[in-house]
Amino acid sequence: MPDQPKRPEWAPPEGGKGFTTTLVHGVEGRHDGFHHDANGKAPRRSTPRRRRLSVEEYVEGVLAQNRNTVAQAITLVESNAPAHMAMAQEVLKQLLPHTGNSIRIGITGVPGVGKSTFIEALGLHLLQQDHHVAVLAVDPSSTVTRGSILGDKTRMELLSRDPRAFIRPSPSGGTLGGVTRKSRETILVCEAAGFDVVLVETVGVGQSETTVRQMVDFFLLLMLAGAGDELQGIKKGIMELADALLINKADGDNRPRAEAAKLEYNRALHYLAPATKGWHTRAYTCSAAKGDGVAQIWSVVEDFRKQTSESGVFDQRRRAQTLDWVYFMVEEHLRTSFFSHAGVEGIRGQIERAVVDGHLPPTVAAQKLIRQYETSAGR
Repeated sequence: MPDQPKRPEWAPPEGGKGFTTTLVHGVEGRHDGFHHDANGKAPRRSTPRRRRLSVEEYVEGVLAQNRNTVAQAITLVESNAPAHMAMAQEVLKQLLPHTGNSIRIGITGVPGVGKSTFIEALGLHLLQQDHHVAVLAVDPSSTVTRGSILGDKTRMELLSRDPRAFIRPSPSGGTLGGVTRKSRETILVCEAAGFDVVLVETVGVGQSETTVRQMVDFFLLLMLAGAGDELQGIKKGIMELADALLINKADGDNRPRAEAAKLEYNRALHYLAPATKGWHTRAYTCSAAKGDGVAQIWSVVEDFRKQTSESGVFDQRRRAQTLDWVYFMVEEHLRTSFFSHAGVEGIRGQIERAVVDGHLPPTVAAQKLIRQYETSAGR
């Protein structure tokens, strides 16, 4: 087919042949190169859907350390859809005998302390020691859009390239405590996939991040020099839950300040009860950007595991955490059951308006809602 001259739509009526263009052979339709129907609309291209895996395929893929299946299994357990939750529990049930063989490390600290940089430095060091590392990074969810950036893999560029490492960013979904609602389940999936070190990076919002303590073996708190004095150090909160304090960015002109802060925190730690029975929490310094002090803190973790395993504290903590998980799920179920109850929903709006208008005290309002729930449930 020869090239055909074509007059463009924008050409003026009095325009001559100078406004004509040539339609190259093989290009049909409009300038976008797609075929169009009689109405000038390009047909939609259907995107093939990913095939839904069965329980057996999830389990086999995770145990075979298939990274795609591991990621899909985590997506499954993070889903709140009833059908997905039922399947996820069956997958976890079959994976459970293959879990528990890792050291679980929680890492927290204020924003800007360098958590992601430290985790990459630690992860690369662990890979050199022939470990397989899973990083569960929790990003804060917006209270406005409910969205999250999930940019931790970008910050851990070198670590994310290594096939022996697995990085999973997840949104907090508004859950307090610095972790997600499904962080425990995600840890089990990673352990079943053969990762022997699981690093849980929390949101990093301050001293309220204590939930992660209930799901890890070793709790590391990253600090900055000049963040407080001895009085700050003995405040109750997240510091008394840490198994080690690590003052990051101890390099250049900041190194003397970091060393001074380490001494102050070590003095303050004498006034606090140990976070783990039989273990003495101490402060250390490091420069995650340069890799200084990373090997030392891993040696501290290894000493911790050896000492607590010999004393039985390690297994005792794991058992206690499992029971905490049970009752956490009970509380979550009761909360969901309460707010979705037809009787509660029927009077909730009226009671809320009465509270807002100042006609009903909050305590009385709570009692009315609870009484309605218990009466309708036959209690």
